[in-house]
Amino acid sequence: MSNPVFSKSDVFGEPRRTGDRRGGTATAQPQYGAYGAGAAGTTGAQATDAASLDAMYQAPAATTADTKRLTYDDVIIKTGGLLALLIVVAAATWNIAPQLWPIGMIAGLVLGLVNAFKKKPSPALIVLYTVAEGVFLGGVSLLFGSIGSGEVGGTSAVTVVLQAIVATMATFAAALFLFKSGKVRVTPKFTRWLIIAMVGYLAFSLVNVVLTWTGLVDGWGLRSGPIGIVVGLVAVGLAAASLIMDFDSIKRGVEQGVPAQYAWSAAFGLIVTLVWLYLEILRIIAIFNSGD
Repeated sequence: MSNPVFSKSDVFGEPRRTGDRRGGTATAQPQYGAYGAGAAGTTGAQATDAASLDAMYQAPAATTADTKRLTYDDVIIKTGGLLALLIVVAAATWNIAPQLWPIGMIAGLVLGLVNAFKKKPSPALIVLYTVAEGVFLGGVSLLFGSIGSGEVGGTSAVTVVLQAIVATMATFAAALFLFKSGKVRVTPKFTRWLIIAMVGYLAFSLVNVVLTWTGLVDGWGLRSGPIGIVVGLVAVGLAAASLIMDFDSIKRGVEQGVPAQYAWSAAFGLIVTLVWLYLEILRIIAIFNSGD
């Protein structure tokens, strides 16, 4: 699973069946009228039961919202709210304190790991993660936008970032279309391929970071020039595939009747993948425009 919260949570497994303490199947006990009610009391109880049953049959079927189960609307609302918060914090950081982006990066990494491995979602921690990611994205977007445009904080830098945002939303829409249309299905083979590819990409990224920070290579490191653009496109493809796995996890959660509180987990998983996708697209645009 792209989001460990889904794969490690018991609520996505088969429902547990429990019997009575003797190991047998629990059976409903018959209900009787009050002592001394006689035939009249029994007849009245039967009439009441018949009326109750008729009312139950006539009532509309209970929806997932009525039963406090996960719905797509829950996921959409919470994801939209977190995205709005992310954008507001990123814009504020861009204009006020872009130099704080390393703090946001570290805080986002720590909070992301904590949220990913919690058995039950914590809305407060997920919101804090979103704020930290907003600080990180605000500063790093200004940095990459300036590199890609050659203008620090100017209108060209804003254009680079807007291009990355539009491309991110277009990729998200394309992944959702492919999933909904059934053209791409999450199978065990698809999952194995994605995990292997992501491990390889992670190893490459770590090597590149070490080489860059130690000064052994300059600029974008191993991601410079055409090679960097190709690697970036591969990363975008991996992020899009991760989105499809996120959609599949959410679909399964809705179908299995996961409690409504797990909409926070679904929104968190989508935010994590969207942040990764945006960063890869932003890096591609910056490398392409810088000519390095």
